[in-house]
Amino acid sequence: MAKRPILILPDPVLRKVAEPIAAVDERVRTLADDMLETMYEAPGIGLAGPQIGVLERIIVCDVVTEEGADPNPMVLVNPEILEASEETSTYEEGCLSIPDYTEDVTRPACVRVTYLDRDGERREVAAEGLLATCLQHEIDHLNGVLFIDHLSRLKRDRVTKRFQKQAKHA
Repeated sequence: MAKRPILILPDPVLRKVAEPIAAVDERVRTLADDMLETMYEAPGIGLAGPQIGVLERIIVCDVVTEEGADPNPMVLVNPEILEASEETSTYEEGCLSIPDYTEDVTRPACVRVTYLDRDGERREVAAEGLLATCLQHEIDHLNGVLFIDHLSRLKRDRVTKRFQKQAKHA
């Protein structure tokens, strides 16, 4: 396993659409392990391929946040939202690619997602609460969408300009 560098806004890769993964093989499992290590080290609860410069449809997440609880990592290859509830919930979201910035985002409260697991088996998960939010956030990344795209234009423009300035000075 190896920790990978996380791309930061305004990196243009974050706005690209990721390609489907043809087959889950050892390369994909190694990528998933690297992504989990990167996510835990950051620390975060989710990470998508494009955030580490890999334009492939893979996400990892672990929403276990209780101190001392055993990790519960999920690897989702080619995830797709099959259903989303009309009921919504609002969570304060942040992003490893937009460090030190959080904002309330409203999304469907429940989703049903299909994906391939790390063995290439087709799975489905019905998610609610923080897991539903995390899955939607990470699947957005696969489509070149950032959580700030769910904010007002004024808020989105402010944070984008801030990160563009930081990138110039770096």
